[in-house]
Amino acid sequence: QVHLVESGGGLVQAGGSLRLSCAASGRTFSSMHMGWFRQGLGKEREFVAAITWSGITTSYADSVKGRFTISRDNAKNTVYLQMNSLKPEDTAIYYCAGERTYFGTNSSRFGSWGQGTQVTVSS
Repeated sequence: QVHLVESGGGLVQAGGSLRLSCAASGRTFSSMHMGWFRQGLGKEREFVAAITWSGITTSYADSVKGRFTISRDNAKNTVYLQMNSLKPEDTAIYYCAGERTYFGTNSSRFGSWGQGTQVTVSS
Protein backbone atom coordinates (compact mmCIF):
# COMPACT_ATOMS: atom_id res chain seq x y z
CA GLN A 1 0.00 0.00 0.00
CA VAL A 2 0.90 3.66 0.06
CA HIS A 3 0.84 6.45 2.64
CA LEU A 4 -1.39 9.34 1.57
CA VAL A 5 -1.55 12.87 2.98
CA GLU A 6 -4.18 15.39 1.91
CA SER A 7 -3.76 19.15 2.01
CA GLY A 8 -5.38 22.29 0.66
CA GLY A 9 -8.64 22.31 2.56
CA GLY A 10 -10.00 25.40 4.21
CA LEU A 11 -12.85 27.85 4.49
CA VAL A 12 -14.25 29.40 1.35
CA GLN A 13 -17.39 31.30 0.42
CA ALA A 14 -19.96 29.81 -1.89
CA GLY A 15 -18.88 30.21 -5.49
CA GLY A 16 -15.21 30.09 -4.60
CA SER A 17 -12.51 27.58 -5.44
CA LEU A 18 -10.04 25.32 -3.69
CA ARG A 19 -7.46 22.86 -4.92
CA LEU A 20 -6.82 19.80 -2.82
CA SER A 21 -3.61 17.83 -3.06
CA CYS A 22 -2.85 14.28 -2.03
CA ALA A 23 0.81 13.42 -1.68
CA ALA A 24 1.83 9.77 -1.72
CA SER A 25 4.91 8.11 -0.33
CA GLY A 26 6.69 5.17 -1.88
CA ARG A 27 7.17 4.12 -5.47
CA THR A 28 3.88 2.35 -6.13
CA PHE A 29 1.77 5.48 -6.63
CA SER A 30 2.03 5.43 -10.40
CA SER A 31 0.53 1.93 -10.45
CA MET A 32 -2.50 2.86 -8.37
CA HIS A 33 -5.93 4.06 -9.32
CA MET A 34 -6.83 7.03 -7.14
CA GLY A 35 -10.05 8.47 -5.85
CA TRP A 36 -11.43 11.35 -3.84
CA PHE A 37 -14.23 10.78 -1.35
CA ARG A 38 -15.94 13.06 1.12
CA GLN A 39 -17.95 12.71 4.29
CA GLY A 40 -20.23 15.37 5.70
CA LEU A 41 -21.42 15.46 9.29
CA GLY A 42 -23.87 12.67 9.97
CA LYS A 43 -23.52 11.29 6.46
CA GLU A 44 -21.88 8.32 4.83
CA ARG A 45 -18.67 8.65 2.93
CA GLU A 46 -19.48 9.31 -0.71
CA PHE A 47 -17.63 9.11 -3.97
CA VAL A 48 -16.44 12.35 -5.54
CA ALA A 49 -14.00 11.54 -8.33
CA ALA A 50 -11.55 8.90 -9.49
CA ILE A 51 -8.68 8.61 -11.93
CA THR A 52 -6.87 5.61 -13.36
CA TRP A 53 -3.17 5.05 -12.83
CA SER A 54 -2.45 6.38 -16.31
CA GLY A 55 -4.62 9.46 -15.87
CA ILE A 56 -6.41 8.66 -19.11
CA THR A 57 -9.80 7.84 -17.59
CA THR A 58 -11.65 9.85 -14.97
CA SER A 59 -14.99 9.51 -13.25
CA TYR A 60 -17.11 12.01 -11.31
CA ALA A 61 -20.14 11.99 -9.09
CA ASP A 62 -23.11 13.69 -10.68
CA SER A 63 -23.14 16.25 -7.88
CA VAL A 64 -19.69 17.59 -8.81
CA LYS A 65 -19.50 16.95 -12.54
CA GLY A 66 -18.63 20.13 -14.39
CA ARG A 67 -17.34 21.80 -11.23
CA PHE A 68 -14.56 19.52 -9.98
CA THR A 69 -11.56 18.18 -11.86
CA ILE A 70 -9.33 15.32 -10.76
CA SER A 71 -5.80 15.07 -12.09
CA ARG A 72 -2.49 13.49 -11.19
CA ASP A 73 1.21 14.00 -11.61
CA ASN A 74 2.92 10.66 -11.25
CA ALA A 75 6.36 12.26 -11.34
CA LYS A 76 5.40 14.12 -8.16
CA ASN A 77 3.42 11.26 -6.61
CA THR A 78 0.48 13.60 -6.25
CA VAL A 79 -3.20 13.61 -7.15
CA TYR A 80 -5.24 16.80 -7.21
CA LEU A 81 -8.85 17.82 -6.93
CA GLN A 82 -9.65 21.24 -8.35
CA MET A 83 -12.96 22.41 -6.91
CA ASN A 84 -14.73 25.35 -8.52
CA SER A 85 -18.13 26.93 -7.96
CA LEU A 86 -18.23 25.51 -4.47
CA LYS A 87 -21.56 25.13 -2.72
CA PRO A 88 -22.39 24.80 0.98
CA GLU A 89 -23.36 21.18 0.36
CA ASP A 90 -19.75 20.51 -0.64
CA THR A 91 -18.77 21.01 3.00
CA ALA A 92 -17.15 17.80 4.19
CA ILE A 93 -13.93 16.10 5.09
CA TYR A 94 -12.26 15.11 1.83
CA TYR A 95 -10.20 11.95 1.65
CA CYS A 96 -7.96 10.58 -1.04
CA ALA A 97 -7.67 6.87 -1.58
CA GLY A 98 -5.67 4.47 -3.70
CA GLU A 99 -5.99 0.93 -4.96
CA ARG A 100 -3.98 -0.90 -7.58
CA THR A 101 -6.65 -3.40 -8.59
CA TYR A 102 -9.86 -1.34 -8.45
CA PHE A 103 -11.17 1.62 -10.36
CA GLY A 104 -14.65 2.67 -9.32
CA THR A 105 -16.89 4.44 -6.86
CA ASN A 106 -17.05 1.98 -3.97
CA SER A 107 -15.03 3.31 -1.04
CA SER A 108 -14.79 -0.13 0.54
CA ARG A 109 -12.73 -1.37 -2.40
CA PHE A 110 -9.92 1.13 -1.85
CA GLY A 111 -7.14 -0.07 0.41
CA SER A 112 -5.05 3.04 1.08
CA TRP A 113 -6.49 6.17 2.67
CA GLY A 114 -5.33 9.56 3.84
CA GLN A 115 -6.42 11.27 7.05
CA GLY A 116 -8.61 13.79 5.28
CA THR A 117 -8.73 17.55 4.92
CA GLN A 118 -11.65 19.74 5.95
CA VAL A 119 -13.45 21.81 3.34
CA THR A 120 -16.01 24.29 4.61
CA VAL A 121 -18.13 26.34 2.22
CA SER A 122 -20.06 29.20 3.76
CA SER A 123 -23.26 30.62 2.35
